[in-house]
Amino acid sequence: MEITGRLVADATVRAVNGDKNVTSFRIAINRSYTSRGEKKEETTYVDCGYWRTDALAPYLTKGLLVQLYGHMTARPWVNSDGEPMASLNFHTNEITLLSKSAKNDGGKQQGKPGQAGNKNKAIKPSQSFN
Repeated sequence: MEITGRLVADATVRAVNGDKNVTSFRIAINRSYTSRGEKKEETTYVDCGYWRTDALAPYLTKGLLVQLYGHMTARPWVNSDGEPMASLNFHTNEITLLSKSAKNDGGKQQGKPGQAGNKNKAIKPSQSFN
């Protein structure tokens, strides 16, 4: 399955079972449509996990447009008020960067490589990781 969306926050890395790392991030998938002559927009948020390497995490920054390949699952849970909820989870096998993040506005920001604003400068859009 393939999905495309924008990261809503910078990716994070967390250790699982003490010896394996997962890169976690959330994307927003926007859909525009017209209903009864009125233009509407709908956003779906999807939690994503990438297990292959955590080396890509610094480049997955807020605003980055990505194309992901993998499979989707739904996870039910109960919120603090006792109400049943569900979340969409995407198990990512391959990531293609389609743009630079909003933090790196085409090199207009000041800073040294590796600092915020230049995190993904070394990776070009349309570069795939698998």
